[in-house]
Amino acid sequence: MFGVVLWSDPQEQKAVIWCEDHGDLAFYRQPDDGEQVTLDAGDWVQFEMTMDRQMRHVHNPRLVAEGLFPEIANALPQSGHGQNLPDAIRPQTRQSAEIVPFRRPGQASHHITNGATAHQA
Repeated sequence: MFGVVLWSDPQEQKAVIWCEDHGDLAFYRQPDDGEQVTLDAGDWVQFEMTMDRQMRHVHNPRLVAEGLFPEIANALPQSGHGQNLPDAIRPQTRQSAEIVPFRRPGQASHHITNGATAHQA
């Protein structure tokens, strides 16, 4: 998964990451026996993620681009639904979809209405 670091504390070796799936934030804490990784706000990172007690945890972060989105932490509280965010990380608005059944010309379609099947040509 990819994400953008929103906040980091280099002394405590912790970070909060906004994930590409726009789900809950993910939390990173440098393991005592792990490789030293310095993450700063605005960094774009790739990582593995696990869930523990309904909290997302980042593992093995790898820096993709340093400081790529330096304004991200300041933009999020003002954004409402992301209108102030860079296009590359702006949440996509969901559009309603009209479902069009696939049928060949002359083929009957089947609709279920109140538990009964109705046929249409």
